Amino acid sequence: MNGEGSNLEYNQLGNTDMKVSKLCFGGLTVGPLQANLSPQEGGKIIARAMEEGVNFIDTADLYNTYSHIQKAMEYSNKELIIATKSYDYEKSGAQKSFYRALRELKRDYIDIFMLHEQESIYTIKGHWEAMEYYLKQKKLGNLRAVGISTHRIAAVKAAADIPEIDVIHPIINLNGIGIDDGSKEEMLEAIWYAKSKGKGIYGMKPLGGGNLLNNIEKCFDYVLNLDCLDSIAVGMQSIEEVIYNVSVFTGKKIPIDVKEKLSNKPRRLLVDFWCEGCGNCERKCTHNAIKVIEGKAVVDADRCVVCGYCGAFCPQFCIKVI
Repeated sequence: MNGEGSNLEYNQLGNTDMKVSKLCFGGLTVGPLQANLSPQEGGKIIARAMEEGVNFIDTADLYNTYSHIQKAMEYSNKELIIATKSYDYEKSGAQKSFYRALRELKRDYIDIFMLHEQESIYTIKGHWEAMEYYLKQKKLGNLRAVGISTHRIAAVKAAADIPEIDVIHPIINLNGIGIDDGSKEEMLEAIWYAKSKGKGIYGMKPLGGGNLLNNIEKCFDYVLNLDCLDSIAVGMQSIEEVIYNVSVFTGKKIPIDVKEKLSNKPRRLLVDFWCEGCGNCERKCTHNAIKVIEGKAVVDADRCVVCGYCGAFCPQFCIKVI
């Protein structure tokens, strides 16, 4: 294994033939939707994680980070298992997304391709034409596993009972932030059920999209003690964050300089483009730092104290601390 020498834990991803590091690199944060690093800058950060033993990365067609990952594979010769996803529901869209991933990653196969943000059995059925395309690619040997990502308990339960689905990527964190249709306990029950069905499970948003950064140690303790998770995707956008997370996941002491640099890192509130302007954040903010203007939430950086409390009240989970 290319992670040999690292103290990172590696787990079999359900019934697939893939053994993944417990720490998965969350590929959203280096790209244009968040840090907007160049492929070279982002690639160096991913490559450092690979050198530290991280052999698993999560991305998506939407994230536009294939070029960052491809650069990382140029910088490091370590193994990298890549999971990606798209919103496509028809064969033509799925084919376009699949070949884009192959082309931009400069690979002749994809490890895992998933339906992005599924809500229930009904959305999975509605996207099944795309899934059938991915299943065909799997049969041809161009794809190793298929799956779904989701913020909903209903989708985890539905996917657990679909034999063709290999991998589930659900949201789970200490406070249950971002779970759309129930509690943290209900989500865990669904995850355990899917695990019993042989599904590979890797969690997302252990820090609630940055909204739980003030409670980071408890957040990581929580997810690291969930045996139902084969891996946990954590967004990283600097070498210091890679070192911090690898240290936490291996039980090592975090270097003082890394801790200090991250504690002094400027943070800001990001409102994603899918905000529907419901106004929950504006009503809950005690600093009058966020207001709905022309149907979208807008942050007043001079007033915002980056506490992240408003994120807990966003039904679309579009408020992040970065």
